[in-house]
Amino acid sequence: MTPEQITLIQQSFAKVAPISEAAAVLFYDRLFEVAPSVRAMFPEDMSEQRKKLMGMLAAVVDGLSNLESILPAASALAKRHVDYGAKAEHYPVVGATLLWTLEKGLGEAWTPELAAAWTDAYGVLSGYMISEAYGAQAQAAE
Repeated sequence: MTPEQITLIQQSFAKVAPISEAAAVLFYDRLFEVAPSVRAMFPEDMSEQRKKLMGMLAAVVDGLSNLESILPAASALAKRHVDYGAKAEHYPVVGATLLWTLEKGLGEAWTPELAAAWTDAYGVLSGYMISEAYGAQAQAAE
């Protein structure tokens, strides 16, 4: 990722942060619509989960300029997700849902450059997380 991409991501997320609750609702509603089988991995009351999602995204976005600083937390999160039933093939679905949510939330501010930056960032982190959780072989299959 380039410094310009990191700046684009951080600036765009600053616009999402004030509407974080609505963005999280939009994200999970869409996720459960496109991948209904994952609903069972989540609690009935999603309020705490939505806060966790937005907190994790904020930490990742903040740490993009020093990626090594967020990798230990990303590794631990990936391994916890295995215990919840997450599989490597869920990562692309989650990524597409995240991009969809950002596009809806940002409206006209969602540009091809911004989409590419978020796609690259998600690709780097999800590839790392898949490798950490399932091994390098699973990451290579992505």
